[in-house]
Amino acid sequence: MAAKIKKGDKVVILAGKDKGKTGSVLKVLPTENRLVVDGVNVVKRHQKATQTSEGTIRTFPAPIAASNVGYMDPRDGKPTRVGFKTLDDGRKVRIAKRSGEVIGDV
Repeated sequence: MAAKIKKGDKVVILAGKDKGKTGSVLKVLPTENRLVVDGVNVVKRHQKATQTSEGTIRTFPAPIAASNVGYMDPRDGKPTRVGFKTLDDGRKVRIAKRSGEVIGDV
């Protein structure tokens, strides 16, 4: 599934504590089958003080399982699956299964 969703795609969270939230994909981790989505699965980590910087609490989005996100259909904003289609001119493109709309090149 991670191969079908790319960096910059708008996604909807389908499961977990952030269910129903939307965001754009910041990073794809294909070997782990996980995604980092902006504003989703936000965690806090304590940063230990060093000689050059003081200690602080960092807040950042952690990776989420790719199976828990769905591509946001460009037509109605609901989650959809992503498929592939070859156009008449020979280009292979991604399509939204829900509406059949072309998402972009592969």
